[in-house]
Amino acid sequence: MTAWTWRFETADGTEVQPAVQPEDFTTQGDAESWIGEHWKTLQEGGADQVRLFEETSEIYGPMSLHADT
Repeated sequence: MTAWTWRFETADGTEVQPAVQPEDFTTQGDAESWIGEHWKTLQEGGADQVRLFEETSEIYGPMSLHADT
């Protein structure tokens, strides 16, 4: 089974621990729905951007968690 995961980063690309602990998602849609529900809390907890991975392959990112960028 494929696992979709998020990497949480500061603006300079340094990995940070998320304010909300995600699960491993079985679909890209589930992962994207989760980030849509939690982006504000993640941003307030110190994450500026995220990257989405399917297993070890980066699908996209960095994607800003700031509404104005």
